[in-house]
Amino acid sequence: NFKMNGNLDFIQNLVERLNSGNFNEDVEIVIAPPSLYLDQTRKLARKEIGVAAQNAYNASSGAYTGEISPEMLKDIDVHWVILGHSERREIFKESDDFVATKIAHALKVGVKVIACIGEKLEEREKGTTFDVITRQLTAISNKISDWTNVVIAYEPVWAIGTGKVATPQQAQEVHEFIRKWLKENVSEETAQNTRVIYGGSVNAGNASELAKQSDVDGFLVGGASLKPEFGIGSF
Repeated sequence: NFKMNGNLDFIQNLVERLNSGNFNEDVEIVIAPPSLYLDQTRKLARKEIGVAAQNAYNASSGAYTGEISPEMLKDIDVHWVILGHSERREIFKESDDFVATKIAHALKVGVKVIACIGEKLEEREKGTTFDVITRQLTAISNKISDWTNVVIAYEPVWAIGTGKVATPQQAQEVHEFIRKWLKENVSEETAQNTRVIYGGSVNAGNASELAKQSDVDGFLVGGASLKPEFGIGSF
């Protein structure tokens, strides 16, 4: 997730570096540039590399100035979108229900979703992490019935852009809870097949240890994804 970073030259150089890599065939790479560069990125990146938007609206078209629809993403061969990122929830005040509605619409039109959930520092300190996770997952579950094209990204808000990172044990604890919740509230098959990835100040130094946890299936990488050291060698 490049967030609001990059320019034409930067995007081209980064994608060319990714294109030259030899990835493990079991690893799926999806990159999310700013929306202005989505078309360029999709045309530059080799087909094995997915491209995601960082946001999309819950309508196909209309008088929604500044928004883009999942249908527009498909039109330029972009088949992923990140929804519910903590920065969207916090800065732009997106509610659990609104995020879930956007997720449902994207899935309905055939765009796969990286659905972000996670607690704030005060919520973790109060011991309500699992309550927050339950609330956010329930909102999504109320809007969708098929989780096949959903990847859940657990991102503790207190660890995003702060340099703090959950310990491998903290990450595993929440990921295990998410999988248990899916088993009990959706289905055992969904719990087994849904990828649960971790996001929160992931970098080349801590990714390897986090990846060893049994319920951590990958990462949603923010600022570190812009740096050369986090790339081909990390996978």
